[in-house]
Amino acid sequence: MKSFRHLLLLFTLAPVLALALDGKAILEKVDRNLEPESYEMTRKLINEEPDGKRKEYILYSVKKGRDKVAALFLAPASDKGRSTLRQGDNMWLYIPNVGKPVRITSLQSVTGGVFNNSDILRVDYTEEYDVSAATEQGDNYLLDLKAKTGSVAYDRLKLTVDRKTVLPTHIEAYAASGMLVKTLHFKDIKDFGGGVRRPATVETDSPLYKGYKSVMLYAAVKKREVPDEVFTLNFMSRLEELRK
Repeated sequence: MKSFRHLLLLFTLAPVLALALDGKAILEKVDRNLEPESYEMTRKLINEEPDGKRKEYILYSVKKGRDKVAALFLAPASDKGRSTLRQGDNMWLYIPNVGKPVRITSLQSVTGGVFNNSDILRVDYTEEYDVSAATEQGDNYLLDLKAKTGSVAYDRLKLTVDRKTVLPTHIEAYAASGMLVKTLHFKDIKDFGGGVRRPATVETDSPLYKGYKSVMLYAAVKKREVPDEVFTLNFMSRLEELRK
């Protein structure tokens, strides 16, 4: 009888376990479809205010593996030469002529606007989140993600993923209190070459910043192997060397 109960329990849990495995596989596919595991990219970040004011930044970024990202400001002139570095949960900002890099947090923003540092220096979703639920709804997968640690910028994410492309169409980000922090909208799928085909536009809005909007426009994304040395504090002042 005891063996029968164990067998029955296994059969009962099997669909749940399979669903969790499927959800993780989908999320891993989302990560790789959005970006190669190691890459270089160029993008423009635009902040729009309720009164119509705009500020634009151009960033050159490199990533290695699942959790190392560095970015260099190319424009505007007032920010040119600044760089940021992320190693897992740790982030730094380097400002020329100021001295050593200073620590920054995931919820701060080096550009202002609705995108925070976690959005700008994004690591793989599978690095920061576990899939707590995965379902199908029409042409989409719906993934509920829970942060693995309290240091992650958002406690929960709700991803709507197109089943055909396995790319997100929008992501809702929530605080631990359950409050909606922001929504990211993924648009304009573009072929960047080298097997990279992803949304070229990511827009975000937030109920906490009414009337404000931030947009990322991806100009180039391609696979590139980057030395470990690049993702160190000592290299932050030398990121421009990678573009030569």
